[in-house]
Amino acid sequence: MYKICYTSHMPSRTDWSTWAETLRRFKLDGLASWLLEAGSPLSVLGAQMLYVSQPFVRGKGIEAFAHMLENEQEAQAFAQYLRGEAE
Repeated sequence: MYKICYTSHMPSRTDWSTWAETLRRFKLDGLASWLLEAGSPLSVLGAQMLYVSQPFVRGKGIEAFAHMLENEQEAQAFAQYLRGEAE
């Protein structure tokens, strides 16, 4: 008999500064923070789309970003980070 252990992935905030810098470079930080807050009911769907597209899209942070989207508290915290309200 196989035993399966399901553990919750703890999203890392180490990627946040890189993501925020990229969004600011393209002047998308305001839009991204708004989408994270307004689109929170759809963020799980967005995370699933990222998981499905992972084999086709190159990038090291895609899985970490998808994990962040799945966790509503982390997504809200990242939105605050983008607005400069949290560190």
